[in-house]
Amino acid sequence: MAEIRVAVADARGETAQALLSAHWDYCCASTPPEFRHAMPADAFSAPDLTLWLAWEGDRALGCGALRDLGGAGEIKAMHTLATARGRGVGQAVLAAIIDAARARGMAWVALETGSDPAFAAARRLYQAAGFARSGPFADYADVPQSAFYRLAL
Repeated sequence: MAEIRVAVADARGETAQALLSAHWDYCCASTPPEFRHAMPADAFSAPDLTLWLAWEGDRALGCGALRDLGGAGEIKAMHTLATARGRGVGQAVLAAIIDAARARGMAWVALETGSDPAFAAARRLYQAAGFARSGPFADYADVPQSAFYRLAL
């Protein structure tokens, strides 16, 4: 197995768009529309977002993004291809995002993920990385379909 490397990517690129679309499709299949906070692939070229892709050789396996909230950050679009799950892809992407948030002087990073079983692995990933359950942030509502996590930096 080759080493997983994580690098900033142009969200408009074909590979990035494919991964972001896979994330969108997963979220659409797992979350009712009224509780869905995933963003469509074309929204990731916004200037307040930075996207990372995880690579093994020349194959992209996963992605994640950081939205600058002004002194803090929001983690978005964490996704690993089904064929690469359980291999540390999510851990590698999350570590790169946290390192970047620290380097940018952010006080904390937070995220919203689903509370249903389809997102159980994601919740375990965030808890293992030191994130604690928290309440809503930014413009999120406190609804049973969402689980919120925060990590102080």
